[in-house]
Amino acid sequence: MDAEGIVAAGSVAGHPLEVWNDAYTRVEGYFCSLRIRNKLLLSQLVNRVLDCATARAEMERDKAPVELAYEETDRLITEWFAEILGDDPTGTDQRISVKGRLSLLLADMPGRWQEQFLRPGPWPEEFVSAMRETYPRSGPDFQLSQMSPRPIDLGPIKALTAPGRRPYLLMVFVWGSAIALLVFLFRLTHVFAE
Repeated sequence: MDAEGIVAAGSVAGHPLEVWNDAYTRVEGYFCSLRIRNKLLLSQLVNRVLDCATARAEMERDKAPVELAYEETDRLITEWFAEILGDDPTGTDQRISVKGRLSLLLADMPGRWQEQFLRPGPWPEEFVSAMRETYPRSGPDFQLSQMSPRPIDLGPIKALTAPGRRPYLLMVFVWGSAIALLVFLFRLTHVFAE
């Protein structure tokens, strides 16, 4: 952020410094979650995002700086992914952003090419090919297919419920015999106890 963005002491673009500090912390945390560890690079990237957010804050006073910083971070990253991966960012921003972050980590960009993050091209060919190779592609094109309904196989329960059979008759007989035996034993033991 530059001195032109400071309107009054303790505020930037009409918002208190505490709110901008919160935006700074959140953007820095987001970049750290992408494994950007170089402090100088991290500071430059966060300042770049906040410069864009400050310019927007002067025109869009109803939005909070944290929200503007998030939108600018997402926009910058999505545009960068689209350039590197050769994908069209229109209409598919979320998909490029998600797949790009996955590709970023699978290619180990933070470990091998950290200084290339959000830098304009040209990029090292090895970096571009690693990012493109790990970029998940969509599956095959959508095709209509016909599925005919099949009868549901209920397994052994079907044999118990077949029409014309009395599956529960045997079960009632077994349980009835068991209960009768218990009653007989109870009576037998209580007759001798008297």
